[in-house]
Amino acid sequence: MGSLQSAKFTKTAHCKLPPANLFSYLRYPMNSNIIIAIDGYSSCGKSTLAKALAKKLHFIYVDSGAMYRAVALYFLRHNIDLHNHGQITEALKNIHLNFHSRDYETHITLNDEEVSEEIRLMPVSESVSAVSAIREVRVEMVKQQQRMGKSKNIVMDGRDIGTVVFPDAQVKLFMTADPKIRAERRYKELLPKNPDITLEEVFENLAHRDYQDTTREESPLVRAEDAIILDNTDLTPDEQLQFALDRVEPFMI
Repeated sequence: MGSLQSAKFTKTAHCKLPPANLFSYLRYPMNSNIIIAIDGYSSCGKSTLAKALAKKLHFIYVDSGAMYRAVALYFLRHNIDLHNHGQITEALKNIHLNFHSRDYETHITLNDEEVSEEIRLMPVSESVSAVSAIREVRVEMVKQQQRMGKSKNIVMDGRDIGTVVFPDAQVKLFMTADPKIRAERRYKELLPKNPDITLEEVFENLAHRDYQDTTREESPLVRAEDAIILDNTDLTPDEQLQFALDRVEPFMI
């Protein structure tokens, strides 16, 4: 992560927020198939940014990470051996994922069961990188993701959206942040439902996931050559939203 050339801007020079209505015209795309791909490390706020962008632009938000988490949850529930390709292939035939919107939030269902909260718990977090590294899993999820982007304006976040899923996406962002800051953010998110968890556990989990994500053979986490790096270590959600909106603007009326 340290080798990446950062595009972090100072708050005073580049992140001052515009009037609330400045980007109101951005809801009108120049065409009906704009794709915004957001990749990056775990707990960098990819989902926060993607959701905010989708809401602001009236695009559809597709949480690819939630899809892999839902697969990991199914595998855990059914004791799928991650080294048994026959079991994996059969399991994938029985996994049906859907997204739906409720109260301005995107929720995911696994075989019609709402699992948006359960997939964020530590057992799934500990296994999702290994599950997402399996070729059969990635092939099936990429197929589903690409179908979603054929005729809709979407914002999708994940690990390989700008490199594998949508290499021709109009806007590509690669998000990163200081590992300690990422761990603190994730710890605060997990603590209410995992009161026994420690910051050290979260930090080690993120470090392990970074290693798995960047070194796996199948679709490793890398920055697309044309992706803009967004280091949000010192940025608020509103500031990173403006950063992204500035990059989307050329594709809107």
